[in-house]
Amino acid sequence: MFNSKLRILSLGMLLAFAVGCGEQTEQQAMVQQAMKIEQADSCHLCGMIISNFPGPKGESYASTQDDINKFCSTRDLFGFILQPENKRQVKEVFVHDMSKTPWGQPNDEYFIDAKQAWFVIGSTKTGAMGKTLASFSIKSDAEVFMQEFGGQLYQFDDITLADL
Repeated sequence: MFNSKLRILSLGMLLAFAVGCGEQTEQQAMVQQAMKIEQADSCHLCGMIISNFPGPKGESYASTQDDINKFCSTRDLFGFILQPENKRQVKEVFVHDMSKTPWGQPNDEYFIDAKQAWFVIGSTKTGAMGKTLASFSIKSDAEVFMQEFGGQLYQFDDITLADL
């Protein structure tokens, strides 16, 4: 009888531990996603209506908030997230994959993780704030873009405020 109670207690503790670990794993796996840019959304940095302009847009989450910050251009996105007071807070960052969506009206189905993206800086293509950073999920797509429109290739961690 003592053995069966001990087994039941052990099984209960094991089950509770497994459920607790499962919850923790689910919470760790929860990542915020890019959001659709609505017609009236304004840029977190400059306040302009985002949908009124061509070129790739950006979105970011900070570790200190649950709300997403939306930007009218990748240039404004980087102008915000690279500020020293914001850089430490950046959690997730999204940009349009310009190899899959038209420059004039980027499709929000093609947001990608900016930290994994390739960027072309200094091309002849413009966005909401003039020159902007063209964003791509695949390096070879960025290189093809550079051949046509010029610029230099960067990865997320290589971009500085001076590059903007």
